[in-house]
Amino acid sequence: MYGFRIVDKLQKIDDDINRNQLKYHSKRVLVSKEFTFDAAHHLHCYDGKCKNLHGHTYKVIFGLSGFIDERGLMIDFGDIKDIWKNEIEIFLDHRYLNETLPPMNTTAENMVVWIFEKMEEALQQEERQKQYMGARVEFVRLYETPTSYAEARREWMNGE
Repeated sequence: MYGFRIVDKLQKIDDDINRNQLKYHSKRVLVSKEFTFDAAHHLHCYDGKCKNLHGHTYKVIFGLSGFIDERGLMIDFGDIKDIWKNEIEIFLDHRYLNETLPPMNTTAENMVVWIFEKMEEALQQEERQKQYMGARVEFVRLYETPTSYAEARREWMNGE
């Protein structure tokens, strides 16, 4: 009954489903996408191994929310990737973070806020606001190691 089968007929727009049925709801939804990058850094005013130059394979996870369009999409995952590649990753991947980030101690706690701000800035551009209705960053999680991460959340960004 639930075994393998090939569909009898591929659904066609305007024949089998109407365009006004593509948008199922009008609720805010959250989509998530993750990326990895490799970078080197060292910490200032730190008494431990991390005061020395070293590297990590970082993982960053974005949680973006907004409202869906007439197709039922909030934002295309490929568009998130384009923002990441062209506006954020260029400062991070295979870089010496102490040199490419704004003046800061390159802790995961500082970096995750910078990444949050860069993505939020990208989504707030006028053309993107028109394309992605109400799109905003809800959270960014930055893994420095597979078991250690820092997180920035929208509700915390106002100093709470």
